[in-house]
Amino acid sequence: MPEFVRRRPQLNASLLVLLAAGLLHGLAGAASAPSRAPETPAAPKSDAATAATIHNSELDAPLFYQLLVGELELSTGQTGVAYQVLLDAARRTKDEELFKRVVNIALQARAGDQALSAARAWRESLPTSLAAQQMTIQLLALLNRPAEVVEPLRALLALNPPELRGAVLAGLPRLFQRAPEPKKVLSALEPLLHNASQAKETRVAAQVVLARLALSAGDSKRALELTQSLNQQFPEGDDAMQLALELMPNEPAAEALIQARLQASPDDTKLRLAYGRALARAQKPSDAAREFRAVTLKDPEQLSAWFALGTLELELRQAEAADHALREYLRRLDLAAAKEAKEPGGAAKETSDNSQAEFNQEARQQSWLMLAQAAELRGDLKGAEAWLIKVDSPQRRFEAQYRRASLIARQGRMAEARKLLQGLPENTPDALRAKVMAESQLLRDQREWKQAYELLARATERLPEDADLVYEQSMMAEKLGQLDEMEVLLKRVIAIKPDHHHAYNALGYSLADRNIRLDEARGLIAKALSFVPSEPFILDSMGWVEFRLGNKEEAQRLLRLAFEARPDAEIAAHLGEVLWASDKAEEARRVWAEGLKRDPKNEALLDTLKRLKVKP
Repeated sequence: MPEFVRRRPQLNASLLVLLAAGLLHGLAGAASAPSRAPETPAAPKSDAATAATIHNSELDAPLFYQLLVGELELSTGQTGVAYQVLLDAARRTKDEELFKRVVNIALQARAGDQALSAARAWRESLPTSLAAQQMTIQLLALLNRPAEVVEPLRALLALNPPELRGAVLAGLPRLFQRAPEPKKVLSALEPLLHNASQAKETRVAAQVVLARLALSAGDSKRALELTQSLNQQFPEGDDAMQLALELMPNEPAAEALIQARLQASPDDTKLRLAYGRALARAQKPSDAAREFRAVTLKDPEQLSAWFALGTLELELRQAEAADHALREYLRRLDLAAAKEAKEPGGAAKETSDNSQAEFNQEARQQSWLMLAQAAELRGDLKGAEAWLIKVDSPQRRFEAQYRRASLIARQGRMAEARKLLQGLPENTPDALRAKVMAESQLLRDQREWKQAYELLARATERLPEDADLVYEQSMMAEKLGQLDEMEVLLKRVIAIKPDHHHAYNALGYSLADRNIRLDEARGLIAKALSFVPSEPFILDSMGWVEFRLGNKEEAQRLLRLAFEARPDAEIAAHLGEVLWASDKAEEARRVWAEGLKRDPKNEALLDTLKRLKVKP
């Protein structure tokens, strides 16, 4: 008897009779079967009615009573008794719906083992049932018993026609995506998948699944080998490229596969778009922008490429290029909307497709904000204000108001700018946080370090567990020269949020920049890199600490990687100094010149040039 069974006194016959009428219709279908129609109709029928066959249920009295008792037990909370009674009925009738009912009863009671027992009984009773095999596999995955999946999976593959077996295998990674022991899953399924990879119909699917399971198990080398093999076997297939994109963060060699494919098929805009997105996720904005730029040249109708390119150019502080890409995106978005509206049924389609309309409107709002930022970078404050006025989305209110306040502050009207932000609501912790972050950033931009620190200190008293607010407070403490206070605050951030990579990086960089506790600094920055391995600013910090430790070659390598991914002026300052100290003066000057071109007022770069007595 299952553990969740709870016995109670048996219902009396009178109660069963009273409830029978209401339950008969629903329960009879669980064990119905066609039978002979009445020989003598009660009244004349039309031809259509005569053609219809009346079916009487083969549900006999004992079975009806059993089903009724099971449902009544369930309705009164006796889940275990209902499970046993209905499972016995399912075995007797071999009815699929009744087996499903029993499995669901156990699942709703959170009795996984009992659900699995019911599914196995279902398989035994109906060995050719696809649903029974699928349910058993799903439950075994849920219960973290991958070794037992092999038998029902093999049966499920055999029951499906050859052309559908690949699809059966393709669902396995998703089924086990939350498995607590992914290595155990790989070990259990690898022999079956290896065999499946020998068959023509399942060759590709089996190798793809093996690669994904290997990646989940932390064996990226094995996943890469499978991907390379798949690419060799099917040099024009998409599966190897999709795997390579997934492997990029773990295996640099995977990126070479994508680059080789794009070199062989430069018109493959679908792959190029996916590659660009992967590069952006890997914090390589320059490389990502290159790919999206290529897409816009080859296929200018790709709206998403224009938007992504504008975003990346702005991140790279290429104001003119960002402005062009975003304007082109908006122009093409409006053309597409106008074209759709002219098509038959276009207006009705636009009305019914609310999700797409909402997405387009949100994209417009975001584009206006970015165009305002690009105008601000160019020094066109009037143009920036014109774009910001267009933003009317409630979700973008904080950002738009901050941008407007920033423009006002740059015109010397700081009090007016702060008042604009202080008028924003703070009725929820998120609203308060957004409001404080916006005002503190405004003060920071205007070099009002002390006022920003005090504002953040008051906010962290109200929201003491907000790691981001405490982090911003630590940055203002640094600006004020309160380095001990900064260190205390950063350690508090790490205590609140142990995966806050910015805090590890900031603390490590601060130590490296002061040339103290360098081994500790390296450890902190390495911890930050463990969370975001390719983040350019953290690579920059690691390069700087290696320079402080006297490892010039390693410092150059890391700083070159950082600068290639993000040619930021501060990274240029560090790379240039390392090159200068390595007797590579001409290259150092080129790097500094590029940094100044991107941000001619960058303090770190200007201070470096002044300290080294180098004229820009």
